Amino acid sequence: MQQENKQTTGMYFLLLLVPLFWGGAFGAAKHIITEVPPITTAAFRFGLAGLILFAAARFSSEWNSTKIKEQWMALLLMALTGIFGYNVFFFMGLEYTSAVNGSLIVATTPVFVTLGAVLFLGETWSARLGLGLIISLTGVFLVIINGSFQTLKELQFNAGDLLFIAALICWGVHGLIGKVVLAKVSPFLTTTVTTIVGSIFLTLLSLLEKGWGKVLSMSYQAWGEMAFMVFCASIVGFFLWNKGIQKIGASRASMYMNLVPINAAWIAFFLYDASISWQQIAGMLMVIFGVYVSTTSQHKRKKIEIKKAI
Repeated sequence: MQQENKQTTGMYFLLLLVPLFWGGAFGAAKHIITEVPPITTAAFRFGLAGLILFAAARFSSEWNSTKIKEQWMALLLMALTGIFGYNVFFFMGLEYTSAVNGSLIVATTPVFVTLGAVLFLGETWSARLGLGLIISLTGVFLVIINGSFQTLKELQFNAGDLLFIAALICWGVHGLIGKVVLAKVSPFLTTTVTTIVGSIFLTLLSLLEKGWGKVLSMSYQAWGEMAFMVFCASIVGFFLWNKGIQKIGASRASMYMNLVPINAAWIAFFLYDASISWQQIAGMLMVIFGVYVSTTSQHKRKKIEIKKAI
């Protein structure tokens, strides 16, 4: 039991890498799509990641055809929602609405995942979890609107917002299905299969963009950013995300999503010369505190249970 508790504690810290990598991928992708069409970018990213994961799975004997056949429908749904659907709706949404609108909608992801996990997966709800959720969401909104409520007044909703809501639903369903699948399939195999399948669908759709010829002519900066997205954001990021859902549950793992725009903001500040305000810094601190409050509630409770068992 003590060993299991140490592994869970380590998972809370390892999950901090997920929003770090995904936040960094936001700025990287924003630059790459100025050279290569968005769906083609996503297809290349996940396609290359899928090939690497498949080779690693075969080499390490992680590949299990029996498990895949048993859970093929759930794995397919995870690929269609978390890899294919989310990326397609996200990039399509950006073409019709503002980044502020999109960020505000996506920022509600932890709310929907938490409610879904409590209602359908039997995960525990607590006042501390709810408080942490409210604090972190408030911080996210501060970061996104840059502390100016005038930004909210000027918001105009359109068809693009519906696409972002579809992306939100895709990601929520992906996390909830993942909780069920990961009880029977290892996080590594789950990541491998969903990445491969998702990339196939993205590749088929990307043919409509006719942008694959631009991949070879990408700049050195774009190639470096693509390498980061493939290895860090896709392979390591999705593996840790699936592992986190398995270890601490979908609701608490989803809280780390609030850190994505935070990391995106400071990475853009240091690497892409973006500006950052004191209101955004205050929002970042609120998000960090909110995530701490919500994720430590279950961890402390587990420690008490283990001590009683001993």
